Parts: sequence; C-alpha cells; structure tokens
Amino acid sequence: MTAAELPAFHFAFPGPLRDALVAAVLDGTKTTTTGLVQDFELDGVPLPAAGDRAAVVDSADRRVAVIELTRVEVRRLGDVDAVHAHDEGEGHDTVAAWRAGHEEYWHGPDYRGWLGDPQYTVDDDTPAVLQRFRLVEALS
Repeated sequence: MTAAELPAFHFAFPGPLRDALVAAVLDGTKTTTTGLVQDFELDGVPLPAAGDRAAVVDSADRRVAVIELTRVEVRRLGDVDAVHAHDEGEGHDTVAAWRAGHEEYWHGPDYRGWLGDPQYTVDDDTPAVLQRFRLVEALS
C-alpha cells in the first residue's frame, strides 16, 4: 500500500504543537503517542493494532512520513509509565510533567471544542490508548 492509500495519522490539531510533534517523529525523538479511547469511539473507528501503518500528516495536510505501530495497549492515564512518557519526545523527564502537558491539551479549547464539552476533564481512570511506533519512511 502506498503512502497516499494509507489512513492519515494526525498528531494533535494543526498548528505549532502538531508541527513540533511531526518534527520529533521525523528526527526519531518521538516513538510513542497517547490518545484517549473516547477519541476513537467518537470518530467511529476501531482501536489501532500493532502492525497498522499510517501516513503522518502535517499542519498543511501533507503526508510527510509513514509509521508502523509496533505496540498498542489500553491503560488508565494513572498507569502511564516513565518510558512511555519519555518516548513521546516532548522533553518530559517525569510522568508528572508528561501528564501536565497532556492535561493542558485535553483541557484546552481545541480539544474541549472538538468534544463540544467546555468542562471536560481527564482523571487517573480515563482510558488511554498508548501507541509505540517506528518510522518506516520519511516522505519528500
């Protein structure tokens, strides 16, 4: 399957955060990511599985890389470990720092607006989808 035929993989919403995350994928710093189970449910798509491939999309909606998921697991947010947090490539040196950064995103106006719930919050029991991936190809 070509990159154009693969499903799109979006990190965050278009803008500076997505641009930084895509750059981290391309330079090899980012090898994990976290979504919420509800995101997949709301989008009406099944949870991903190891072996799935996708085309990473930048803020300009260009396909810039192909990744392959090597591990997918559902965990409570309270059970995310330091290895996963570090491998997200966002510079978090502790799980607490990772959690604070992610809560800022999930409690921010873009995510809450997408949900249509201005009061939405996560807690330790919120089910999260932890995905580990490898960069298959950077696209020119």
